[in-house]
Amino acid sequence: MKRKFLRPLIVAAVLVLAGSSATPASADSTAATYHRIALIAVPGAPLISFDISLVERSSQTYYLADRSNKGVDIFDASSNTFETRLTGDFVGNTGNPDTSGPNGVVVVHDRDELWVGDGMSRVKVFDLRTNSLVATIHTGNNVTRADEIAYDQKDKLVLVANDADTPPFASLIDTQTRTVVAKITFDDATAGLEQPVWDPATHLFYMSVPETVAAPGGAVAVIDPRTRSRVGLFPVKNCGPAGLALGPKQQLLLGCGDPTAVQVMDARSGDIVATITQVSGADEVWYNPGDKHYYVAARNNPSGPVLGIIDAKTDTWIQNVPTGPNAHSVAANPINDEIFVPLRGMGIGVYHR
Repeated sequence: MKRKFLRPLIVAAVLVLAGSSATPASADSTAATYHRIALIAVPGAPLISFDISLVERSSQTYYLADRSNKGVDIFDASSNTFETRLTGDFVGNTGNPDTSGPNGVVVVHDRDELWVGDGMSRVKVFDLRTNSLVATIHTGNNVTRADEIAYDQKDKLVLVANDADTPPFASLIDTQTRTVVAKITFDDATAGLEQPVWDPATHLFYMSVPETVAAPGGAVAVIDPRTRSRVGLFPVKNCGPAGLALGPKQQLLLGCGDPTAVQVMDARSGDIVATITQVSGADEVWYNPGDKHYYVAARNNPSGPVLGIIDAKTDTWIQNVPTGPNAHSVAANPINDEIFVPLRGMGIGVYHR
């Protein structure tokens, strides 16, 4: 759907959802339920193709990998306004996610940089003080994408996945020298690689692996940045993990693509400690330390795409809020607890109680 937005550069249109026919999202009519409170327009081409998003706490900045506009969109997450777009010869939407970009995004705080996975096996580095492209790092064959990404602030290493290669692999990149220092190949992965996270308590990376030869239900790989190697694999059943978020109690929320449930794993043992059946078919997931909730972008939820909300303290489901087609990206502002979900052809939906 194509739509023109008024005031395209800076706008946050607060919509009253009751009875609205202009939005794919709605909420329960009961008190204190989550619902959409605003819609942020995105300038340029209609927002059709996008990928990972995040909120950086200290600056309250929301970043979105916007393939439709071949850039990373930057928003003020405190006022829900569009600020600018980082462009750097991104591939954009090629019609095939395996070759498109931008993809994963991560802030390297100690260098004031944003690192972004792109098509053609490229990682782009932007100086956030000037919003300028300062480096392009090649990880692979210059055809398939460099995808999802995480940062180890202790060892100053970025982990990025080339998920569409055969076999898929992950690269460790030194943020000081901007050079690839290790390539970790997943010969047993049969459906690519997904989201990595770094755990500051264990000093390990964890990465979603949707499927392996020995674990058809998927697994979570454990990577030690100090030895620059894979040191473990936690198999799961009926999951096909995509998104991954580190929550309290050294637990990981697995955004299972499987239509049965999302799962919570103990990062230390690999044990599944909770299964939440009320929401499933997930892609990106997010933990918000502000309200201590998990948020699930469940684009393939059996009853339709939703924003799933889970209490991370008790691992219990709270609510599902309908979103829209392919709404697979989510992030939250821990200062005001507002949640951001890109909505195809519309803009950025902002959700709150």
